[in-house]
Amino acid sequence: MTFGGLPTRWEPPERSRGVALVAPGRAYPPSAPLLDFARIALLQHGFTVQQIWWDSTSRGDEDPDAWVRRHVEAAHAAEDADHVLVVGKSLGTRAASYAAERGLDAIWFTPLLVEPVVAEAIAANPARQLLVGGPADELWDVAVARELADAGCDVLEVADADHGMGTRDAVRTAEVHLEVARAVDAFLRAT
Repeated sequence: MTFGGLPTRWEPPERSRGVALVAPGRAYPPSAPLLDFARIALLQHGFTVQQIWWDSTSRGDEDPDAWVRRHVEAAHAAEDADHVLVVGKSLGTRAASYAAERGLDAIWFTPLLVEPVVAEAIAANPARQLLVGGPADELWDVAVARELADAGCDVLEVADADHGMGTRDAVRTAEVHLEVARAVDAFLRAT
């Protein structure tokens, strides 16, 4: 399966231990660094990776939670796997209610913690979750992140990271992405 000539599905070299559904951001495709490093880590840890590609401008007036949910639900319905993990970036973190209802493990990059519906859905999910963000991101709420950490979520908060998990410095941005890759690797080792 491809999207614009790019592959959307990858299989691990050995038997798959589950499927990861990757829900991108509004303007952050699955091929962008955070999600691509996650894809590599997921494959390394034995997951099949199914990326969801979308054109968020096609959403129109549809509620963003319902729109994201519809895409993730369709991708999930196409899978026959006992273990499903959701990976979302920004807009894709609106899949948190879907993941919570099904008790799916999740990795949330720059979750929209200022949106009560997203924060409450993450809090309601009994499964393992990793949240990645930084206080330089106006959509990251430090207090909510601490509450979620206290409730059992794994949280990587990078002090100088913005919504793209970057900074104004190229080397520091690469270092931030390395921190994120290490956190994802550690999370997947324990999943």
